[in-house]
Amino acid sequence: MITLALSKGRIFDETLPLLAAAGITVTEDPETSRKLILATNRPEVRVVLVRATDVPTYVEYGGADLGVTGLDTLIEHGGAGLYQPLDLRIARCHMAVAAPEGFDYASAVRQGSRITVATKYPTIARRFFADKGVHVDLVKLYGSMELAPLTGLAEAIVDLVSTGKTLAANHLVEVEHIMDISSRLVVNQAALKLKTAAMRPIIDAFAAAVSPEVV
Repeated sequence: MITLALSKGRIFDETLPLLAAAGITVTEDPETSRKLILATNRPEVRVVLVRATDVPTYVEYGGADLGVTGLDTLIEHGGAGLYQPLDLRIARCHMAVAAPEGFDYASAVRQGSRITVATKYPTIARRFFADKGVHVDLVKLYGSMELAPLTGLAEAIVDLVSTGKTLAANHLVEVEHIMDISSRLVVNQAALKLKTAAMRPIIDAFAAAVSPEVV
């Protein structure tokens, strides 16, 4: 049995064409089914639905043989024990720093200064500001980041940005681009050795479906 870990939403939807390229079709809609393990048209392949942040953990510890997860999640997880063969170029967005309109961000991040930042991504945020020589006090949040500067909890936020509409609606502006984000295929290294014959065709089909310039 080959187990693929996916999260509901954009990553799931954008992974479906890649699965189709491997001849795999998920037989149930995760938005209407209450099941957490979904069958496919191939009896030896199944999909498990987990939180996006849990995908690397399931793959690392063998709860899944492979999975699809964002680069942001991989960086925060650490990527230990995971083979990362492909950038799938799906669920693309970027990580950015945003601050309230009118906030003097340039002064706030002068070398040696200190800034309070709210984020779900402390590892990425800490590295980014350390590289700038700025001391950062991080506030770890799990909900909507945009509220933090509006309530005085933080001066700025580090978060994923897709269209920027949510920032604009809350009178925040993007002040720095940190990195581009896309989803990656991650594979359990032990599973790849033990199930090479079954897993390699799936990985190869994903690779063939991705732009040659990336593969």
